Amino acid sequence: MCGIVGIVGKSNVNQALYDALTVLQHRGQDAAGIVTSHDGRLFLRKDNGLVRDVFQQRHMQRLVGSMGIGHVRYPTAGSSTSAEAQPFYVNSPYGITLAHNGNLTNVEQLAKEIYESDLRHVNTNSDSEVLLNVFAHELAVRGKLQPTEEDVFAAVSHVHSRCVGGYAVVAMVTGYGIVGFRDPHGIRPVVFGQRHTDEGVEYMIASESVALDVLGFTLIRDLAPGEAVYITEEGQLFTKQCAESPKLQPCIFEHVYLARPDSIIDGISVYKARLRMGEKLADKIMRERPEHDIDVVIPIPDTSRTAALELANRLGVKFREGFVKNRYIGRTFIMPGQAARKKSVRQKLNAIELEFRGKNVMLVDDSIVRGTTCKQIIQMAREAGAKNVYFCSAAPAVRYPNVYGIDMPSVHELIAHNRTTEQVAELIGADWLIYQDLPDLIDSVGGGKIKIDHFDCAVFNGEYVTGDIDDAYLERIEQARNDLAKVKNQAVSAIIDLYNN
Repeated sequence: MCGIVGIVGKSNVNQALYDALTVLQHRGQDAAGIVTSHDGRLFLRKDNGLVRDVFQQRHMQRLVGSMGIGHVRYPTAGSSTSAEAQPFYVNSPYGITLAHNGNLTNVEQLAKEIYESDLRHVNTNSDSEVLLNVFAHELAVRGKLQPTEEDVFAAVSHVHSRCVGGYAVVAMVTGYGIVGFRDPHGIRPVVFGQRHTDEGVEYMIASESVALDVLGFTLIRDLAPGEAVYITEEGQLFTKQCAESPKLQPCIFEHVYLARPDSIIDGISVYKARLRMGEKLADKIMRERPEHDIDVVIPIPDTSRTAALELANRLGVKFREGFVKNRYIGRTFIMPGQAARKKSVRQKLNAIELEFRGKNVMLVDDSIVRGTTCKQIIQMAREAGAKNVYFCSAAPAVRYPNVYGIDMPSVHELIAHNRTTEQVAELIGADWLIYQDLPDLIDSVGGGKIKIDHFDCAVFNGEYVTGDIDDAYLERIEQARNDLAKVKNQAVSAIIDLYNN
């Protein structure tokens, strides 16, 4: 999970890119980077850390140019080194920089092809560097001194035929323009919009519509699966479908947790989807526990607030804020390593005793992945004096790894894997537990005005939309990306990189 942004403006875009990355910070808090283009030169700043820490005033002053791209990273393939912070750069052809959200599932085959056939060197473990080199090679074989939009779209078409997995991409071709494209399944989100200025129209590509809203851009639409948008340096916009048989199957977890509630993804309001999740959950509680004795519904901030509010309304039970969140602690779900997550839950949340003492409390969370957070929170609720603690999840049980850009690579780290609901309830310490049903979740997200027939629900049902995932692949990523492997990889951080201090 990462955030991407690209802007073709009429004046310096450094501040706008910075602001957009700040708005997309929830998508990745591990590293940030911006590259701009001016008079055929590239200006780069990227490093590990939050946006506000990576970019100081002196860095911003150097990032000149009316065209640029940015990235916030949460590492899902590769490691957490600063060398793997994005955007990535290749000097041939034209000088191309690229930022990517998602995961390629055939990266080993591609890396081999790049070396043996394309004669290109990949220096990191990042699949984004592989993707960049595939795109650069496909643009290079066109052999044009001045590439047209047709050349760019032809290169994207070949990327689609070679790359498998989830990818939303923004790339800058130095001196020519910015291209954005989305994988043929549309797994990861990407939108584009425009803003009118006195100098002319500016265009922006981003992971979520909220980045456009905050900067005063008007959303044009989401990119369709397999579609590419190309905006020239002069400000001409071209779009083209570049995949042979695209099919919209977006990741449903975007609506459960990853996206901000004020975003609209594929025409669906994340906020409305989460309201409907709460309604469906309330209906299930009334079906399964009609005699429930819930005194108060308390959300686990922030992502479950919307669903919890609607759940409480539907049940006719008081809704109360029982936990105060420390704003300066990052999202624990996307912290590398169980120990860091465990420690941060206590730092992040504090219980208001008044709301728990002597009450039967229903805690609502967006999902239960590893079970670390909810176990700790249930314990906190009991310490605050709760009589009984019930727990419900706005998403179904997460039983399978995610391979398309969310860091859930190891089944053994998923608390619901090969366990019943009762067993999970016992492990996390809840008196009883309710999960959302998958058909209800699908209906919550895709049941509004905009109808989407198929979602990527692999984490819930094990059905991988790209069709190339087998047990051997899952075993490989588990070995490479489990918490223990991450700890070992942290030592390797001296990989050659563009010096940009």
